[in-house]
Formats: sequence, C-alpha cells, structure tokens
Amino acid sequence: MFDVAIIGCGPVGAFAANLLGKSGLSVLVIEQEANPYPLPRAVHLDHEMMRLFQSAGVIDAVADDMRDTEGHLHVGADHGVIKYMGTVGRARPFSWSNDYFFYQPELEQHLRDALAAHATVELRLGVGFEGLAQDGEGVTLHLTGGDTARARYVIACDGARSAVRKALDIRLDDLDFEEPWLVVDAEVDGPVRFPDLSGVPEAADLQKLSVMMCDPKRPATIVPGRGNHRRWEFMLLPGEDDQAMMEPHNVAALVAPYLSGVPHRIVRAATYRFHGLIAERWRMGGVFLAGDAAHQTPPFFGQGMCHGMRDAANLAWKLAAVVKGEAPDALLDSYQPERDPHVRAVISAAVGAGRYICVLDPAIAAARDADMREAAKATQQGTAADLIPAISTGIVALGTAGAGERFIQPRVGGKLLDDVTGGGWRLFARHTVAAPGDVTVVALDALDDGGAIAGWLDARGADALLLRPDHYVFGTGEPADLIALRDALIAGSVSQEIAA
Repeated sequence: MFDVAIIGCGPVGAFAANLLGKSGLSVLVIEQEANPYPLPRAVHLDHEMMRLFQSAGVIDAVADDMRDTEGHLHVGADHGVIKYMGTVGRARPFSWSNDYFFYQPELEQHLRDALAAHATVELRLGVGFEGLAQDGEGVTLHLTGGDTARARYVIACDGARSAVRKALDIRLDDLDFEEPWLVVDAEVDGPVRFPDLSGVPEAADLQKLSVMMCDPKRPATIVPGRGNHRRWEFMLLPGEDDQAMMEPHNVAALVAPYLSGVPHRIVRAATYRFHGLIAERWRMGGVFLAGDAAHQTPPFFGQGMCHGMRDAANLAWKLAAVVKGEAPDALLDSYQPERDPHVRAVISAAVGAGRYICVLDPAIAAARDADMREAAKATQQGTAADLIPAISTGIVALGTAGAGERFIQPRVGGKLLDDVTGGGWRLFARHTVAAPGDVTVVALDALDDGGAIAGWLDARGADALLLRPDHYVFGTGEPADLIALRDALIAGSVSQEIAA
C-alpha cells in the first residue's frame, strides 16, 4: 500500500509528488496522458510558488525558464491608466519577484523529470482513473485496464472536470461569475505594440507588465510570457459565437493592433468560460481535492495555479506528520478550513475585478474610470500577491501578532533564508533557546540577514516566532508557549477557540 496516491500529474500533482517524495513518503502518481499537454494553459505564478519550488528541491530545474516581470497595469476606456500595481523599486521581502511567467509544458516536464530523484515515488503514465472505494484502512483505486492500487490517502489533482470529485458526488459552490473569453497564444519576434496610452508611470515598461485594457469596446488582457511567448485574452461580446471567433481571420483581426508589422506565429486560439467555483467539501474520508478539482478562479490576478500549489504545500506537511505517526488523522481536517478562506478571498477579488473589467456600457465605464483614479490617489496600489490573507483558523496561534502571515525570506550572507536554515518547523528567536528535536532553532544574533527578521519581530512587538513547514507563521510569543500550543493543536487536545 502506498502512503499517498495522486491522481493527475499536471503542475499541482507533480509538485505535490515532489514535496511528498522529499518527505520520504511512498507515492503513486497516476496520469492518463503519456506526455504533458503540449499547449500553454496557466502562465503566471508569484514569489510564494518560487519559494515552494525551493522547498520541493526543484527550483534549479524550473528557475531558468521563468520570466520575472513588473506587475500589472489597468487601462480605462479613454486609454488612460486607472490602476497600476507595479513592483519596480519596491522592496522584495520574500527575495523572489512578485510575478513570474512560464510556459506550462516546460514546467510540467521539469516537475515530472524531478520525480526520478525520489526512490519512493512511482509515476504511471497512460493510466486513467475509473473509480474508488474506501474502507477503514485506505482507498482502493480502480484504474484503466482493470488494474487497482491501494493507498492510505489520495489527492485528486485531476483538474476542473475532476473525475474523482464527480465519483465522490461533491458539488461546486457557484460564486456567480461566468464570462466567455478568447485566449490567444503567440510566439512574437519583437516588442508588442500598444495603442497610445496616457498616465503610464515613468518606471513602467509595458513589455514587462500584464496590461488589462478595460475598454468597453472589447475588454482584453495582454500578458508577457517566457522567451518570445505572449498571450492575449479577449472578452467575447454578446452575440459572438465561440467557434467563429476562433477562426484564423478573426484571431488575426483581434491581435493586429498589437502585432502589426511584428513577426509572429499564432500557437493556439481557444475560448474559455471564466468561472468562480469552489467545491463544498475538499475532503471525503481519505480523499482530498486540490487545485482546479477543488476551485476555479477567474484569471484576472493570475492566481489559479498558485492556489493549487498552496493546497499541495498545506497538505504535504500534514500528510507526512500523520503517516509518520507524529500527528493524528484529525490534523488533516484543518486543510479546508485553512485554505478555503484564501481561495474565497482571491476569487472574490478576481470576480470583483472581472465585473469592472467586463463593463460594456461606455457611460458606466467612464464613471468607473473616474472612481478608480480617485481611489488610486488615496492609497498605494498593492500587488496580486497582497490578496492572500493570513490563515485565520486551524494550526495557528490566533491572537498573537503575525499569526497566519506568510513569512519573509531575506537573504542570509548572500543565500536565501530557507537554503540556510532548512525547512520544517523553525523557531526564530533573538537568542538561542531550547526546542524539541523536530524544531530547528535559529538564533538571530548568529544570522547574517541584515536585521530583516529582527525588524519583522520589532514591528510586531515580539521576541520569537514559530514558522510552519509551509512558511506561514504559526505565531509569536514565548518559545515554550508556542511549542506547547502547537503540540496541543496538532494533537487535538485543545480547540482553536481556546487557543485564540
């Protein structure tokens, strides 16, 4: 029997397998396709994903194929800037850039290839999922060809049309957003052209930004990709036919304003329905939904695949603890309560953005532009990564400063923090303190980080913090109290209400 079986070897499934394999768990990965899907789908990830690739030991394999960029620009009906979420000149507390673009077939192949480094991971390609049955010991998977497999736990990473989710009869909560868009990918040998725009910040490089044209004549997004890959997303207007809009002459007409005179090749053009959907249950017995099987996010902030990676990171350390006998099975019940609010917050923001982006009435669009420009004067614009809230329940010391936040990753003597301190549970304290064997103690007076972590603690009035394996802050306070509370929460001997 395998410790964990993963259904689907797309980016999320392959990433989860690498994390679990690094933990020493025995993992079976089932993928019905022999090769990664050959066309680009997801294109964006953020600094947290790069850090998670560090955790999984695959960063060196994927980093060279990532293109870091400089944020997002929203342009109004009059072709003037209404929102700028730029990152040029901003501090990088996580060291990695806020935004990266990639080519999904390459990323998938890198993550699949990395599985060969884990002797406990078995990858079966060309094998499909047909059903499952659960008992008190684990899950039996029924696979194509009459084969079966047994695993203590199963993670379904099999996409938006998840056969596992359907087999479990888990319904989706519809957040009432559905808009048809045409997605066009192209290889472009030269700079993309933009219409005359006003109000573009001097530091902004349009070739390194995601540009959202909030034009009621045709809302559209233009995003950079790795190398010479570029993507356009065009909203389909009322009455337009999906198939007709995918015809080459219509695609050529849509991209012409941006590519006139620029050598290019259209890689694909496909229509999609942008949805906001969340599964009502993410766990049923020993089976967990992750990635698009659990939630579908409109793409306006590029967080869809990031959600799936966060799912995998949240599950991986908990599964490892349970399988190794360090925690009860009930620890896994914290998965959905911790992750669902993250997903809902981002989907709500993306749906909100979609609603103002998709305005087709010129008068309403003009009023929107005026309101957004006025709002921009009052506050500094954040980035898409700022949409992720702190974990507000589960395995966190609620009520302590910084609890549930994503923790910074400064450079330490020229290296990244996690590469110096290792992963797992880490206790950062101003001086050396005692801790159990599963917690790495990091004394700040011996850490060459330029005072970054001490500054983080100062801002929260704390002397120590306990960091979870997925890089979220468990809490701040007295080290012994933090560790005792962690142990109690994981053991289930104290409720979160008491902990708070």
